[in-house]
Amino acid sequence: MKHGKKYEEAAKLIDRAVQYDPTDAVALVKKTATAKFDETVEVHIRTGCDGRHAEQQVRGAVVLPNGTGKTVRVLVFAKGDKVNEAEAAGADYVGGDELIPKIQNDGWLDFDVVVATPDMMGVVGRLGKVLGPKGLMPNPKAGTVTMDVAKAIKDIKAGKIEYRLDKSNIIHCPVGKVSFSEEQLAENFDALLGAVLKARPSALKGQYIRSVTLASTMGPGVKVSTAKLV
Repeated sequence: MKHGKKYEEAAKLIDRAVQYDPTDAVALVKKTATAKFDETVEVHIRTGCDGRHAEQQVRGAVVLPNGTGKTVRVLVFAKGDKVNEAEAAGADYVGGDELIPKIQNDGWLDFDVVVATPDMMGVVGRLGKVLGPKGLMPNPKAGTVTMDVAKAIKDIKAGKIEYRLDKSNIIHCPVGKVSFSEEQLAENFDALLGAVLKARPSALKGQYIRSVTLASTMGPGVKVSTAKLV
């Protein structure tokens, strides 16, 4: 893959053979972000899990102490009193059955997170083929299937992110924006890593965290030392 001149210049600042301390890695990611927009800082965690086995799945959620720097649009599936509760808590969209054709037929996906009360999961289940592949399906482990919709919405708006294994058993998560201070990014990184470490499957034998890489949207990856994480 051919990279531009700015990327190549930035990449020279990073020693590929070195695993950096998290604070040094954050500083390097900020230094090597050269895009004209406020890039997202992402963490990529390669695990020793085999996600094909249910007992080795890793999935959960964590509220980043400094948020994600992104305005998150929340859709809530609810009925009765929960509709008012969701609207009062700041949900961007609230509805029920009437949203099914809009999403299924019209391709409406102007939301980033979906929350549902348990009694609405029968309705939401009909959207599995649309929401599932996009990672938008509500899930109890991520706190997005709950009767406490107000708390769920507030947590998401405050910077709650979901982490899960992809098909390659890697976790990809945002931990803020390049415009964040080094301290803010480091705090968010620590919060995410702490949550992922706690979620280690008990069935897993061998090494859990294989490698951790920090990168901005357009910047080169910086390897983070896993010595303290294992």
